[in-house]
Amino acid sequence: MEYVNAGLTDEFSIALSPVLFGSGIRLFEGVDAGRVALEPVRAEPSPRVTHLTYTVRER
Repeated sequence: MEYVNAGLTDEFSIALSPVLFGSGIRLFEGVDAGRVALEPVRAEPSPRVTHLTYTVRER
């Protein structure tokens, strides 16, 4: 997440599809929460996936 911490990312678009087995990953691990804030912009649900959009802001 060095691009986010360096201020080089303006927006995230994520397609989230929950799975009931296996393991997951941490999407924002490594983001410096003291320097960066993620502001939710949009959430579009559908039967199999939810599309999420976040704007990256400096704190």
